[in-house]
Amino acid sequence: MKIAIPVKDENLTFFLNAGHTPKFAIYTLNGTGMFRSFALESIINNPRTDIDHNHAEEEHDCSHASNDAEHIEQHNKMGVSLNNCDYIVVKKACKNTANSFTSQGIKLVKYNGDSLDAGVILKETSSQFK
Repeated sequence: MKIAIPVKDENLTFFLNAGHTPKFAIYTLNGTGMFRSFALESIINNPRTDIDHNHAEEEHDCSHASNDAEHIEQHNKMGVSLNNCDYIVVKKACKNTANSFTSQGIKLVKYNGDSLDAGVILKETSSQFK
């Protein structure tokens, strides 16, 4: 099972807005029950070309029209790039971001905690990965 998590950089700091994250960390879930562990498989760049990844905004709210095909296509690039993942952990995801993942069969897991450490967040949400 593979789980994606939006991160700022290779330090694996959780990025609050999944649609504007500079990178995604991809983890493989190993084991079952209380013996679950997560292994970092790769870190990939967010494939969107309509945002500045060096200055990505964590608190940005999408204000594009719901039928803005070009903008929706930018969002869809994220789902396609993560289509081998089963889940993505998010704090915040607009409708277009959520649709980009669910259209690829990726389930969203909402994180409501305060940690910014990807490893801690995965442990805190691990019971939701079925």
